[in-house]
Amino acid sequence: MINQIKKNQSLILKLSKSDFKKRYTGSYLGIIWAFIQPLISILLFWFVFQVGFRSTPVNDVPFILWLSCAMIPWNFFADALPSSTNSILENSFLVKKVAFKLEILPVVKIYSSLFVHLFFVLFLVGMFLVYGYDFSLYYLQVFYYLLATVLLVLGMSWITSSIVLFFKDTSQIVAMFMQFGFWLTPIFYPINTIPDKFQFLFKLNPMFYITNGYRNTFIYKKWFWEDAKLTIYFWIITVLLLVIGYVMFKKLKPHFADVL
Repeated sequence: MINQIKKNQSLILKLSKSDFKKRYTGSYLGIIWAFIQPLISILLFWFVFQVGFRSTPVNDVPFILWLSCAMIPWNFFADALPSSTNSILENSFLVKKVAFKLEILPVVKIYSSLFVHLFFVLFLVGMFLVYGYDFSLYYLQVFYYLLATVLLVLGMSWITSSIVLFFKDTSQIVAMFMQFGFWLTPIFYPINTIPDKFQFLFKLNPMFYITNGYRNTFIYKKWFWEDAKLTIYFWIITVLLLVIGYVMFKKLKPHFADVL
């Protein structure tokens, strides 16, 4: 599958650009909405928790920076997974084309979400520079966490995009999962506010590894291998999801045309 993705990179990029533009076709502001919506959500949480509840800096870091480090990767995950879940349904006309590799359709959706995320990564770097933080070598680590997030979403999307054809409620379950996942991921509250005996439950969430990794990259200046146990756990879960997702997709793929 890795070889298929490599061989079809130009096609995937072309389709993802087309998908990105198609999302906002007809709206007055067009693709600008892709950047406005995540920005508003960050500003809303900042206003509620820093202005409204007067949240103090976290570890001497301005709350808006601390919050953005987790919100930005979460927004990528929350956009990529639901859209890739419906990737086969939205491209049902391709299912009967024998030569087309349907496995790349979730990748197309992930790439489409990645365009916006890359903008916000640069936006995050700019925020730190505005607040007086110097550019750090640790910032390069963000590419590692980008890859980790893409592979995590890909494994999950192969599962959900193949199941949704047979069980239409999958999309609603994924949407509900995203809502629960947001509150169960320490995004706007530090993990140390959770009682010690329950913290391990929150760390079982793979997105904790990603959001915490962004904070380690931009705030705490910590390399990913310094937290070896959590890194090993994350990659075990991600590889399992990739294997299960790919096998499930291949097994169900011959039946896609029958249910569409």
